[in-house]
Amino acid sequence: MDENFSSILAPAKNILVILPVKSSFDAVAAGLSLYLSLRESGREAEIYCPTLMNVSYNRLVGVNFIKSEIGNRNLSITFPNYEPTSIEKVSYDIDNGQFKLTVVPKTGFTAPQKEQINVSYSGVNSDLLILIGGSVKNDFPTLSSKELSGVQVVHLGTRVLDANTDKGILSLAKPASCISELVTNLIKDNGFEIHPDIATNLVMGMEEGSIHFESSEVTPETFEVFAYLLRNGGQRMPKSVPAGTFPPGAIPTQPFGQKVSQVANVSQVPQDEKLDAQDIEGTSEALEPNPPADWLSQPKVYQGTSIS
Repeated sequence: MDENFSSILAPAKNILVILPVKSSFDAVAAGLSLYLSLRESGREAEIYCPTLMNVSYNRLVGVNFIKSEIGNRNLSITFPNYEPTSIEKVSYDIDNGQFKLTVVPKTGFTAPQKEQINVSYSGVNSDLLILIGGSVKNDFPTLSSKELSGVQVVHLGTRVLDANTDKGILSLAKPASCISELVTNLIKDNGFEIHPDIATNLVMGMEEGSIHFESSEVTPETFEVFAYLLRNGGQRMPKSVPAGTFPPGAIPTQPFGQKVSQVANVSQVPQDEKLDAQDIEGTSEALEPNPPADWLSQPKVYQGTSIS
């Protein structure tokens, strides 16, 4: 797979990494890491997802580079909610070394306002598409776009893509615990750049994609790949557990049967605030009740009694 990928990548001048609809965390981490690695290696690359990223992906480094619009070749300027017949002419000029576009309205009409200007891009300047994850054609609706006709398409995933399309898609899928494991091997075997941020993205992707290494697809090689990421600066992100979720008695220093959230945290009380004497006495009795006086005498000797 690595030799095929290298030969495909070699002539490509601009690469577009495409994520599937409703991308899993593993797919986003893998695709984003491949994109960052290609850029770090001096390649021209873009990354696109047909759906917007939600909050759960914000812990991935570089998630802001994922575009929700495909195409970067042509700049399009439109004027929504503006009557097109009100425009007299459009001209351009070079003013002090800067390109200047001028829209001249007809007499008696106002020019388009700032809120009526929409800037977008169209046309794909890529000569290689890399599909990440997915299993069917509907996962990548962009494949039906006429702008992608004639562009070479490669698929990376743990399952072969059932695209059923006239586009010649070269599938480099192979079994693995997750897509992040596959992408890590590609980066490693092809000598691409991998810095700590990329490694950290792939670490999180592997943990999520392999269900924290409980998946049946996990192999000894999976742990070798994970160790490679850790050696290259990958960091594991610990999950914080809210204190209120601990069951009663989980913390030995607190009274059994009382929730952790109900116990006052002394370290949070400002030093300049003095507790009332009654409050201190009440707290002591609640947390450490005094035993009966006869408990402090000589050890008790219990004698059995006969009950007739």
